[in-house]
Amino acid sequence: MSQAMIKVTNLRLRTFIGFNPDEREKQQDVVINIEIQYPADKSFETDDVADALNYKVITKKVIQHVEEGRFLLLEKLVADVLAICSEHPSITMSRVTIDKPHALRFADSVSLSLEQRK
Repeated sequence: MSQAMIKVTNLRLRTFIGFNPDEREKQQDVVINIEIQYPADKSFETDDVADALNYKVITKKVIQHVEEGRFLLLEKLVADVLAICSEHPSITMSRVTIDKPHALRFADSVSLSLEQRK
C-alpha cells in the first residue's frame, strides 16, 4: 500500500491567540504547517479526483476555524487544527505545527507541534 503525504506549507492566518490583555484585543499572525498521510493506491490507478483526499476542503475548514476562533493557548489551537486534519476516515497520520511569530522579543517565533496516528 502506497502512502501519500500531503503538505500544506506556511499557511498564514490571523487570529486571537494569547491570554495577555493586548493579545485578547487584537489579532496576531500564525503560520500553520500541515502534513497528512493517507493511502493513495486507488488514486494512482484511476487518476480520479473522487479517489483522492481533497486537501482544499480540509484547508478551508482550518482557515474558517482559525480566523473565527479565539484561543488562550497555542496548545488548544494546534489540537483543534489537528482534529480537523484527522477527520477523514482514510487519513493514517496527521501532523500540525503552528508558529506564533513575534511571541518572544529575541526569537523569530514560538511553535508547537502535535501528531496523531490511526
